Amino acid sequence: MDSRLPEELDYPLDRRIGKSTAKAMEKYLGLKTVGDLLHHFPRRYLERGELTPIADIPFDEDVTLIARVQSNNRRQMRARKGSLVEVVVTDDTDGSLGQLHLTFFNGFNAFKELTVGTRAMFSGKVGAYKGQLQLTNPSYALLDDDAVDEEEAKRPIPVYRASAKVASPTIAKSVGMLLDVIQAARLRDPIPEPIRRRERFPDIVEAYQRIHRPATMEEAYAARHRFRYQEALVLQTALARRRAFTAEEEATARPGVAGGLLDRFDASLPFTLTNGQTEIGRDLSAELAGDHPMNRLLQGEVGSGKTLVALRAMLQVIDAGGQAALLAPTEVLASQHYESITAMLGPLGRGGQLDGDPDGTRVALLTGSLNTAGRRAALLDAASGAAGIVIGTHALLSENVSFADLGLVVVDEQHRFGVEQRDVLRTKGHSTPHLLVMTATPIPRTVAMTVFGDLEVSTLTELPAGRAPISTFVSPLAEKPQWEPRIWARAREEIDAGRQVYVVCPKIGAKEAEPGTDLALFDREEAAAGRERAQRQELTSVTELTEYLTTVPALEGKVVAPLHGRLDPNDKHETMAAFNRGDIDVLVSTTVIEVGVDVPNASLMVIMDADRFGISQLHQLRGRVGRGGLPGTCLLVTQLEPGHPSRERLEAVAATTDGFELSRKDLELRREGDILGASQSGGRSTLKLLRAVQDEKLIEKARADAVALVAEDPDLRDYPALNEAIETYLDPEAEAFLERG
Repeated sequence: MDSRLPEELDYPLDRRIGKSTAKAMEKYLGLKTVGDLLHHFPRRYLERGELTPIADIPFDEDVTLIARVQSNNRRQMRARKGSLVEVVVTDDTDGSLGQLHLTFFNGFNAFKELTVGTRAMFSGKVGAYKGQLQLTNPSYALLDDDAVDEEEAKRPIPVYRASAKVASPTIAKSVGMLLDVIQAARLRDPIPEPIRRRERFPDIVEAYQRIHRPATMEEAYAARHRFRYQEALVLQTALARRRAFTAEEEATARPGVAGGLLDRFDASLPFTLTNGQTEIGRDLSAELAGDHPMNRLLQGEVGSGKTLVALRAMLQVIDAGGQAALLAPTEVLASQHYESITAMLGPLGRGGQLDGDPDGTRVALLTGSLNTAGRRAALLDAASGAAGIVIGTHALLSENVSFADLGLVVVDEQHRFGVEQRDVLRTKGHSTPHLLVMTATPIPRTVAMTVFGDLEVSTLTELPAGRAPISTFVSPLAEKPQWEPRIWARAREEIDAGRQVYVVCPKIGAKEAEPGTDLALFDREEAAAGRERAQRQELTSVTELTEYLTTVPALEGKVVAPLHGRLDPNDKHETMAAFNRGDIDVLVSTTVIEVGVDVPNASLMVIMDADRFGISQLHQLRGRVGRGGLPGTCLLVTQLEPGHPSRERLEAVAATTDGFELSRKDLELRREGDILGASQSGGRSTLKLLRAVQDEKLIEKARADAVALVAEDPDLRDYPALNEAIETYLDPEAEAFLERG
């Protein structure tokens, strides 16, 4: 093979399928190379022996279906030159199952080819005209039963993710052109031959043929299974290499010190640690005492005491002469961590101050909104070592932040950060610092294995004493509009009992969403209904609802205040502090209070337009109440009609407080790519076929194979194709998805 030529998969599409088609593929589907198109796998397959029920097609979506022509008429247009060809197709010879109207502008070929009785595959966007479902200028491929031999007639028809400008049949035709001219000798298989033999996988060329042009459904499924394993192997090998590389790095050992800050802190605690906190604390202590860096993920339910576990690890590092940095995704969360950690430490966290312990340490806060003097003091405390704990946002990553001896990096809510941000902070130590990643988003085992596979996983399952249960109810205003005033009366009852209330909205003002808030968590089948609802009803905003609540009789005389990401940082901090003090009765907020905010007196949360949030986000939000020993209540307010797909999400959240069960449900209801790729990392989903929940056994097998391969050949010199697949599959941008939960 000529080494000067790019591998076949890297070839530009226009060199294989023509410039105009390749240009459309890139513009509308983001496909640029031969590999991009070959890995644009069919979403599903249609069997020619089956007619698609027209009655089930979704409105306002790109669809592909098989139907038979019932009528075909052509007429001249009145308002402009040209003709209209109007075709009616049906999925049953007598039309009893449904009809679909097709319209072609100047459709000479459609009039000639789509004769009555002709069977074809049609692709286009479903619209409506005069109350009838309609496809306008759809693409089509004739499937005349007499035009193909018996074997060809049995072939499944691949259906691809398409667009209005590049239909599924066009993609199939282009893939076919590739498969006809593909240079097999210039394709290298990422799956090592011994594994292919063991699993009886077809080689890479045959696999492409079978997944795109299967002779039978069984052949298609077998090819999909092979590519699922290939994805799993590439991912797990990348993670295994990362684990192996980290294990070879050197770290400064941070053993515990008898009688140090950690022992004194433990002695001051007014409660007993849970069994989980004690056990995980021992694991962390042992790893911190080692001379290779700890790399651990600490996950647990909202309020399970992760911050306390992390603080104890920080104190062990400080006892051993090092510093700890805590990286938080928002200023609100960073400030909350600062307040809670300084409160927990008491005099031990005020070293060098008049009311501090002379042997104590100091806690510094570093955020972008600090004034010049505050920032200078925090930078000096970090650089001199006076601050044993430095808490901050992305400001910690800037070049002018330095540490005397950084020994431990704690990253909170890991899914908000990319691998590159984590690693920037780790380069600030003299040797590689130990790493503790925390998340309150429960992660099923298979997802942890797929997404956080380079980290050891610890899970806190018990809730500490004093955490009260949270009762969650759906408030469906579409069928019960009279419940709306009752919601605010319920809020008044909590306030009169001396408690406080959160109200969460999906957007800030008339046109502003909270930065980082995903308002498009609908599945595709919900999209049309969601758009239709959005046209009828504006989403609730913080600014408008705050103004409205001041006029509600039930809340007369009560203090209602807004909080969102676009407020001036000082105003934001003061609002949160006032709510903490109890000066604000009702806090109307965006999801800025989703994680880390801890106000023990808050007992009720009302989530407006709750259907616009994902399951994990709803679970996170409601974890803000019930934190002070008071029973918590969460009301999920929705305007959606019964039976809408998004109502299933709300019912799932109301049915259980088990975060792991909800996380699994979340994966089932949402497109998995949103969780493991596209929405979280900002790019296209890296996962094509692999599904972390359904493919548990396959992922475990791939993980075992990957570990064996890396143990035998850490640089993968004997497996160049697998190495290339990792480099291609996980480029610097895509690799960030490994860190997303």
